[in-house]
Amino acid sequence: MDLSIIIVSYNTIELLRNCLKSIYENTRNLEYEVWVVDNQSKDGSPNMVEAEFPQTKLIRNTINGGFSQANNLAINQCKESRYILILNPDTIVPQATLEETVSFMDGHQNIGCIGCKVVKPDGSLDRACKRGFPSPWNSLTYLLKLDRIFPNSKLFGGYNATYIDENQESEIDSLVGAFMMLRQQTIQGVGLLDDTFFMYGEDIDWCYRIKQAGWKNYYYPKVKIIHYKGESSKKQSTRMIGEFHKAMLIFYNKHYRKQYNFLVTCLVYTGIYLKWILSLFINLFRKEKRVK
Repeated sequence: MDLSIIIVSYNTIELLRNCLKSIYENTRNLEYEVWVVDNQSKDGSPNMVEAEFPQTKLIRNTINGGFSQANNLAINQCKESRYILILNPDTIVPQATLEETVSFMDGHQNIGCIGCKVVKPDGSLDRACKRGFPSPWNSLTYLLKLDRIFPNSKLFGGYNATYIDENQESEIDSLVGAFMMLRQQTIQGVGLLDDTFFMYGEDIDWCYRIKQAGWKNYYYPKVKIIHYKGESSKKQSTRMIGEFHKAMLIFYNKHYRKQYNFLVTCLVYTGIYLKWILSLFINLFRKEKRVK
């Protein structure tokens, strides 16, 4: 098997349908399989998959243990595949995207994880598809919006790697979980996704461990996907806002806390909790988003 594609679904029936359709219609000359792990959707998503895409391997998760836990269920079933692709259900995969990415990986054995150019429906870049690790400095410059003032500066543009042109392929610190293709050998070496992260931060953590193990994370913009980012979500729940900020704390404690003194850690904690409170306040005034 060349490629196993894993999609975690939670109440995204129309987006998931379009995603699966794009994969099956636009992928040729690859021996591949598609897995959908459904996290107890209430909108009929698993029944739709069974009825309309019977070639898809469906896992009905017995718990909603989050993004990492669900992906790991399928990854453990894909031992014979050379590559594993983590893909969001709110994406469209254009023609030849998967074939070209696999071919590029075949020719570059030092790459452990690769991501493509991720664009929003309006054609603009989803900036999360190429980014630096959220070190205290990168996070501070991002918070102060110095990356917008000095986008071409590596010093100030590290958080979203704004100094790397969106059409320039490059080694990168971190990719986005909407599209991450990993070598089977890499997964065997660094382990599965860390299910301590419920929904956010697990992709950055994986990339951090991949780089620490000596592999390259690589941004490959010669191919792309379309990401309906935000279209699948309504007004954020208090829990999801909490999970987002908890992920920051988990990542810092896991990878950075030992590197910095007590004062820096206090400042980091204070910044995260203040941002958490501000996000909850702003969310009160947000209108509901509808899936288009």
